[in-house]
Amino acid sequence: MLSLDKVYKASHVLKEVLRPTQCIKAPKIRPDADVYLKTENLQVTGSFKVRGAYFKISQLTEEEKARGVVACSAGNHAQGVALAAQKNGIKAVICLPDGAPISKVEATKSYGAEICLVPGVYDDAYNEALRQRDEHGYTFVHPFDDENVIAGQGTIGLELLEQLPDLDAVVVPVGGGGLISGVAFALKTLNPNIKVYGVQASGAPSMVNSLKDGKIECLDSVSTIADGIKVKEPGVNTFEYCKKYVDDIVTVTDDEVSSAILALIEQHKLIAEGAGAVSVAAVMFGKVPVTGKKVVCLVSGGNIDVTILSRVIKRGLLKSGRSDTLAIQLEDKPGQLVGVSQIIAGLGGNVVSIHHERASEDSDITDCILRIVLETRDFDHIKEIRTALTDAGFRIVER
Repeated sequence: MLSLDKVYKASHVLKEVLRPTQCIKAPKIRPDADVYLKTENLQVTGSFKVRGAYFKISQLTEEEKARGVVACSAGNHAQGVALAAQKNGIKAVICLPDGAPISKVEATKSYGAEICLVPGVYDDAYNEALRQRDEHGYTFVHPFDDENVIAGQGTIGLELLEQLPDLDAVVVPVGGGGLISGVAFALKTLNPNIKVYGVQASGAPSMVNSLKDGKIECLDSVSTIADGIKVKEPGVNTFEYCKKYVDDIVTVTDDEVSSAILALIEQHKLIAEGAGAVSVAAVMFGKVPVTGKKVVCLVSGGNIDVTILSRVIKRGLLKSGRSDTLAIQLEDKPGQLVGVSQIIAGLGGNVVSIHHERASEDSDITDCILRIVLETRDFDHIKEIRTALTDAGFRIVER
């Protein structure tokens, strides 16, 4: 059974491997709240997952260690298990979905683990890991639904109380529920007045749906850029802990997550993966009631695939009014482009790209379409530029 003693024991064991992570003040995330970031994205392996994995493996018997371990993961748990196995000198087989980011696959390999890529999503990797456990006698290290794993994650709750004793609320990413189960258990046991809010991606609301309907439910499919929390079904244990200790679980969209990733980069020079940024997105976009409260956003991981980072930033720019695309219908005659450029430049817009189309089947034969991508300050700035162009007689079309 999960107990406070077990969480404290995990905290003691983990001192030999963990990197201390700070709570840093983040005033711009939400000006009407006292916001802090718990920077687990700067943890060893780039994620909180090493906590639960290491504690679980540290508690194995010598016989179990001799047989080795198997795990399944979208990436972060994989690295945690691989590092823990390496430190303990035991064999580790990691089953990952074949769509896992290459960076996470390669990082896991770097810790000496044997990799097994499985077609499908996390749940398919999970089934393969169980098959290998039964075939080879490995010990299965569950990514979230295990008491020792949950206890390891709960050490974050102890740290939060040390770092911010007068804490009002914590906002935690939720996939299978191991992280929030451990954090909520530790916090609520020591201070029941602290609010604990969970956040899932709107494209993978497995815990949200399960709690709403009062029973564990499995989603038919999941789709989100937050691959670390793309889980179809919560755990048996984590479902019960969430029911008992968590105040509410909300969802955020991929666009909101992209905006949060961008805010963390610009404001705090922090790289967060999608799963790590959902807590920040929930606070930024008012999904949780934290006005006037001292609140911690748990930034759970930073292992974002660099190949999609530019796309995420682009989405974040669009969502926050930092970028706009204009399609302007012009008469095809000299001087038109100059007029448009002068208005945009005069209002402080920065042209990133421009495309001129002469032929269009649904416009006059003497017209052309000017397509411009702009860097802007915010949505008010976009409105100002569009209004000025319209007032000057230019026709903006939606294409």
